[in-house]
Amino acid sequence: MSLVASFKEKFIGDKNFYKRVLLIALPMIGQNAITSFVSFLDNIMVGMIGTEQMSGVAIVNQLVFVFNICIFGGVSGAGIFGTQFFGKGDYEGQKYTFRFKLIASFVLVTIALLLGIFAGTELIQLYLSDSGDVGNVELALDYGKQYMAIMLFGLAPFALGQTYVSSIRETGHTLIPMLAGVVAMVTNLVLDVVLIFGLGPIPTMGVQGAAIATVIARFVEAIVVVLWTHAHKEQNKYIVGAYRNLYIPRKILKDILIKGTPLMLNEMFWATGMAAIVQCYAVRGLEVVAAQNISSTITNLFNTVYLQLGGCISIIIGQLLGAGKIQEAKETNRKLIFFNVVSCVGIALIMIVVGRWFPNIYATEESIKELARIFIVISAVVMPLNAFCHCTYFTLRSGGKTVVTFLFDSVYTWVLVIPVATVLAKYTTLPIGLVFFLVQSLEFVKAIIGFFMVKSGVWLQNIVAEKETR
Repeated sequence: MSLVASFKEKFIGDKNFYKRVLLIALPMIGQNAITSFVSFLDNIMVGMIGTEQMSGVAIVNQLVFVFNICIFGGVSGAGIFGTQFFGKGDYEGQKYTFRFKLIASFVLVTIALLLGIFAGTELIQLYLSDSGDVGNVELALDYGKQYMAIMLFGLAPFALGQTYVSSIRETGHTLIPMLAGVVAMVTNLVLDVVLIFGLGPIPTMGVQGAAIATVIARFVEAIVVVLWTHAHKEQNKYIVGAYRNLYIPRKILKDILIKGTPLMLNEMFWATGMAAIVQCYAVRGLEVVAAQNISSTITNLFNTVYLQLGGCISIIIGQLLGAGKIQEAKETNRKLIFFNVVSCVGIALIMIVVGRWFPNIYATEESIKELARIFIVISAVVMPLNAFCHCTYFTLRSGGKTVVTFLFDSVYTWVLVIPVATVLAKYTTLPIGLVFFLVQSLEFVKAIIGFFMVKSGVWLQNIVAEKETR
């Protein structure tokens, strides 16, 4: 066999392969893109008001991001089992995982509300520094507090919506969450225009209007996925009798806790780690906070492709493992990773081009816009590396290797990335652009580790074989 033919066989799928991947991935990419686009529009509209408003909202959104990722971790721990139960045809088992998600989400929402109510101001202040020459820190704090007070009302509907969305995706029905996202996006967009800038008898509400629009949109999205799930019980057999009680068999609960707790902790520590890194940059002043907010807005939008293709791995590989198709899972995973990374090379090039003019949309200082352009280019350059690491993470997770993913993801972040970011940002006089590049470059080390872990095949296991469901 020639080298080209061998390469094609190992890394390139046939027509049916890409058709299956895209049928699952495109709705997921669409939904995530819609969600990111809503944040994108919020950010731009608030950015049109001023630097302090944009910075206050950006800080709160960073804290909300930590909550969102914790919810993702809470539902994903049970989702590993839910996907494999569905692949096995065990809908009772999937029902128990759904119940676990409900309980985990309730606990996380309660904790987040308590922190927001009693420690919200202190959390916002962690990101505010007088060391820069741009912006009013006290004004940014005030806008942040206004925004947070309203955003707390959106935590519960977001958590409930993600509980249903994750379970719907386990069955391969990724189009419905995307449609719910479209409805939420339209709702948010219309309300943003009306509430942020005012219209007719409705006064200009600024950051408070942006928060109200986001909260209402989250309620709308949750209502759509909940109603669809209960109206289509044949496609969602796990939902039948799901609310009769909160019973979960001891063995399944034990298995979810053993496998799921490291995953939930990983998501929590990773998210807080990302927040800690942003806080390291923030000590350089409000100018850096504003520039990072601009760059992360467009970066999150472009990152949608590799993030959801990575999520696609967890669905496809999880179902194959649950069905006992170990060799097929291995071969499919290799092709999925290659497809993701190659796609991101093209996406990164587009992002570099768009990133040159994007900051001009914002009503802020030129120095902030130029710094944002630097951040955008650096983020685009490391995107293929991020894509590969993301794929390796979901590969390990699909086989239930949650302790390994904990070490690979959050422990790596806290042991290496955060100390480096802290030292470079706080204890050197290096330009913040160079600091950002050096910290982002650490992803290369993580990619090497991920390559060898995936190649070892430790993740190739069926974790629901012989599981008791009663």
